[in-house]
Amino acid sequence: MNLIERAKAPTPRFFRILRSIGLVLLAISGTVIAAPVALPVAIVTVAGYMAVAGGVITAVSQMTVGDEILRKAQDDKEPLDCARDDRILRKTQDDNGD
Repeated sequence: MNLIERAKAPTPRFFRILRSIGLVLLAISGTVIAAPVALPVAIVTVAGYMAVAGGVITAVSQMTVGDEILRKAQDDKEPLDCARDDRILRKTQDDNGD
């Protein structure tokens, strides 16, 4: 799987939640860093670390794909049909009770 196929492939439910948490961390840290008032250096430093952590969490979560889709890509060695693979992932998650 190349990087573009991986980014377009459906993301498992846990990693969609984790991606949202990363985006929230980015939003909060961006707000603190861009605040128009003078804030203590410690708070701005922590906000910088939160921005880095949020960016890493979001990027890693977006690149994560389900096991079934990854196995299929390795077996077939052909470009993924993301819409069909998303239905496969949802059916598998429904069967597992996720």
